[in-house]
Formats: sequence, structure tokens, C-alpha cells
Amino acid sequence: MKVYLIGSLRNPEIPDHAKAIRELGFDVFDDWFAAGPEADDYWKKYEEARGNSYEQALKGYAAKHVFSFDKHHIDEADIGILILPAGRSGHLELGYMAGQGAATYILHDDPERWDCMYQFADGVFFKKEDLLAELQQLAAQPAEREPEAEHDRGEHVRLIPQTCAKCFLEAR
Repeated sequence: MKVYLIGSLRNPEIPDHAKAIRELGFDVFDDWFAAGPEADDYWKKYEEARGNSYEQALKGYAAKHVFSFDKHHIDEADIGILILPAGRSGHLELGYMAGQGAATYILHDDPERWDCMYQFADGVFFKKEDLLAELQQLAAQPAEREPEAEHDRGEHVRLIPQTCAKCFLEAR
């Protein structure tokens, strides 16, 4: 199963989380992290130097390219995992994935503010070990995949026996 790891470019723990999930046998996409902790800041400075507003910059080639790159990998993922702290875009990505039928999880930090809406996720964890244990249960399911003809999610895959990751979680 493919995991799209969501988090902050400024969170140095992202590669460690990705490695731990890979060790469970998942295909983890976290390549977005390679842009570095100041990628968004440099993009903003570049666009402002060109005289562009945020609205204009969002319509530019750089923003459209980065968005398309990330969305492509988000759409291919079976599971989305939001590692907190994260910003608005991370929350949008997880919400989009949930709406597309992907299984979604959150690994919480120690929040100052509490929020009930995190319950939209299939699982909310406060310890990395607990998230990994949940993922290990998913990984223990048969790995064979076959295309599913009809499902709420366009190019979704079915896990044998006869359930996708989202349906598996809902049945538990």
C-alpha cells in the first residue's frame, strides 16, 4: 500500500517517520520534504520580487507545478498520514484524501489547543509506536492488489480479500 506522508517542511522528524513506516513494508511518499524548510519562504520572496501578489503567484508555473506534483502522489496513495505540527496545506491534503476515500491517520504532537474535528481521521495517535502498531496491522493484511471496478475513489485498489483500506477500517 502506498502512504502519502503529510507534514511540515520545517519538521526535521519527517524522514524518521517515513523510514519507520517503510520498515513495515509500505511504499511511502515523502519526497516533498527534499525542497527544504524554507522552500515556501523562497517562493514567496521570488514572487514578491517579481511584483506578484499571493493571488497571482498561485496562478504561476511554480505553484501549479508543485501542486500538480503533490496532488499526483496524493491521488495515488491508499493512506494519508498527517504528522503534526503541520500547517493549513497539510490539513487540506488530509481532508482531500479523506474525501477521496483514502484511509487517514494523524500523529499528534502535544497540542496547546484541542480540536474535536480531528475525529474525521480514521485514527488519531499521540504516540508514534501506537500509529506504527496500527499500520503493522494493515501491513499484515494480504499484499496482493487488484483493480476495483467501482468505488467512491477513482483509481482505488482492492486489498485481497475483497476490501480496500478504507472499507477495512470501517469494518473494524
